[in-house]
Amino acid sequence: MRRLIYIPIIHTEVDMGSLSADVQKEYLARYGRSKWLEHLRLIAQLWDTIRKRLLAMPMDYGKTRIYQDGLPVCGKEAEIVRELAAMGSKNHLLLVELMERGAQVMGTEDPDLLIQEHRNIKEITGELGKRGGKGRLESYRSISNGLLTRRDEFIAGRISDTLGEEETGILFIGAMHRVDKKLPREIKVIYLT
Repeated sequence: MRRLIYIPIIHTEVDMGSLSADVQKEYLARYGRSKWLEHLRLIAQLWDTIRKRLLAMPMDYGKTRIYQDGLPVCGKEAEIVRELAAMGSKNHLLLVELMERGAQVMGTEDPDLLIQEHRNIKEITGELGKRGGKGRLESYRSISNGLLTRRDEFIAGRISDTLGEEETGILFIGAMHRVDKKLPREIKVIYLT
């Protein structure tokens, strides 16, 4: 039996890379500094909870594969994870901890689709001041819905193709994704709650 631990996530500031400054600027303009700081505190608290619950689960790490939202199939996956962990990403610090226990990190996403997503977000955040926040959100949704579906299909296919019998996968995936709906039925999905 193949099983997948499904973990909906919210990306940290570090995880957003070059988009971080634009996202922060937008959030500050819309909600103010105190809400931004509260947002960061809640995300850090969420990651502490995810770590605690995940590490409490019985697992044979030697038979565990890690799949990460935004991690391209590129042959340098472990290097990328370690680099982001070194920058302070709680998400990637947890991935490194799992890797040190014997889990294998897997390239998860199609690099071309990630580039398209990055361009879309950059375009939307580049419109600061041109339209209201609601207009940008609607624009992002209309551009991204098809792309998100294609990303989910790729991720589901990647998991199906690489997760072996009697192995456990751990998928860290943004809350807007619906990868779980695209997986083959023989993969048992366990939601981390």
